[in-house]
Amino acid sequence: MRVTREQAAAHRERILDVAGTLFRERGFDGIGVADIMKQAGLTHGGFYGHFKSKDDLAAEITGRVLGRPGWLERLTGTPKPSLAEVVREYLSSRHREDAGHGCLLAALGSDVVRQPRSVRRAFTDGLRLRVKALQELLPSRSAARRQKALATMAGLVGALILARAVDDPQLSDEILDAAGSTFARSRWA
Repeated sequence: MRVTREQAAAHRERILDVAGTLFRERGFDGIGVADIMKQAGLTHGGFYGHFKSKDDLAAEITGRVLGRPGWLERLTGTPKPSLAEVVREYLSSRHREDAGHGCLLAALGSDVVRQPRSVRRAFTDGLRLRVKALQELLPSRSAARRQKALATMAGLVGALILARAVDDPQLSDEILDAAGSTFARSRWA
């Protein structure tokens, strides 16, 4: 049976949605093409009609997730959030528990270094966009503003990675609370 262009486009979107979630949950190397296609309700052979390779899919997912505008609004549910709102939502238990729909930087950052250049480029470009969005939330127009945005992003991502990694729920909560308190006391939060 022949697939229409509309169906092919819908299949591609389904593959991208499923892969975006599964990559964040299991890592780039923790899930195969066959499992992605099965979760998308499609056959394994159909994958190559949409993507050249799994690496091609990984690069597209990374660029798509990190390049989508409005991440601060999606995170906080507020059109123009404050930095304090961003920190509170990013370091929430809800965000910690939902890696599949959460921050790709925290979910896949350590995997990216072992990925092809195309994935690393998409990650780098996406990180720049995220830092720029944070930078716009910071007071003043000083040269230190970018450094503060970079430090904030690094601190948020690092805290979330650690909170997800430990097997002690109390320690995980302490990590989120400590990082959130540190940002709250900072001069730019």
